[in-house]
Amino acid sequence: MQPLISIITVNYNALDVTCEMIESIRRNSYPKVEIIVVDNASEENPGGYLQKHYPDVKFIRSEKNLGFAGGNNLGIRASTGDFLFFLNNDAELTNGALETLLEVFVKHPRAGIASPKICYYIAKPGSGPDMIQYVGTTHVHPLTARNSTIGEMELDEGQYTELKETAYAHGAAMMVSRKVLKEAGLMPEDFFLYYEELDWCERIRRSGYKVYVEPNAKIYHKESYSVNKISTLKTYYLNRNRIFFMKRNRSKIQMMGFWLFLFLFTVPKNTVRFILKMDWPNLKAFYRAILWNIKARKDISPSSTPLTFKLKLK
Repeated sequence: MQPLISIITVNYNALDVTCEMIESIRRNSYPKVEIIVVDNASEENPGGYLQKHYPDVKFIRSEKNLGFAGGNNLGIRASTGDFLFFLNNDAELTNGALETLLEVFVKHPRAGIASPKICYYIAKPGSGPDMIQYVGTTHVHPLTARNSTIGEMELDEGQYTELKETAYAHGAAMMVSRKVLKEAGLMPEDFFLYYEELDWCERIRRSGYKVYVEPNAKIYHKESYSVNKISTLKTYYLNRNRIFFMKRNRSKIQMMGFWLFLFLFTVPKNTVRFILKMDWPNLKAFYRAILWNIKARKDISPSSTPLTFKLKLK
């Protein structure tokens, strides 16, 4: 008997791409899915449009922007599937991807979370070699707090075909079983934006499970690979959460080395970089990110977000 898959996505002021994502799910051959759209306080409530044009979609409206993890956690609480597939609303599913990801959990009982190969979306997918965004990652380095994405910016010419363990799943597309979810708990909401899936993977691994990437399943992601916009929001949360991730997932000895590297190398380098560009807003955001971690009294336990209740839907 085929298990039910709950496909959860978070919408924020992007109804058009969310609808394109829903259409890609409808074109998929896997029959047993429930689609859950969580709206993260968009300026205009898309509920009426979705309920009219996609009556089979479960819609949840949050009047407050809860961030990536908070929005997905609302979807988790409303879900009924045996497996949950988290899919960015600016992504499109390819046919057969769900079945292929399910096989990972069938063949590997200790599989905790699995991501497909992710390629950048182009005007006409399939018209030429795809540009890869993700086929796995390395672990976050204990000193620099940096890691690398495997396959990024490579043309997809069939060089990645083997299911492998990887350090982290990709937040744009990741599947987890309800059994694992109940043991590992919900996504960590304190990150708000960036690093939450890395922290979640660390917790899933500590629960005794493995993280996989399955290149034979594929999605297209509409994130641009040609433009890397630097905003104060991105600067703040990337740097804040990089440090926060280390505090939650590294030993005290490792943190001593990390803090030394941060203040001797990272801080001077970024300070000079922003000053040379006369980019005062991003310089301020960078220092605010560091100060948040220094002033923070709480170090929330990585296992402090249990799956405890179901959201009641109207």
